[in-house]
Amino acid sequence: MGCRVRAAKSDLLRLVAVEGVLVPDHRGRLPGRGAYLHPDPACLELAERRRAFPRALRLAGPLDAGPIRSGIGLR
Repeated sequence: MGCRVRAAKSDLLRLVAVEGVLVPDHRGRLPGRGAYLHPDPACLELAERRRAFPRALRLAGPLDAGPIRSGIGLR
């Protein structure tokens, strides 16, 4: 999503929006539309800068990426 590089699904992290917060879905079982991202801080920053999460998840407004940021090593 952020860097637009194709990769195998197993190499990507699935993200789901739960009440306006992006949550990692490691098992791929959470309900709702998911977006895939490389588990890399640079890819996350690029996706946030491009405002890709609301578009990919088809939601309006900004989403909080705090849990994702702490999960892949960003603050």
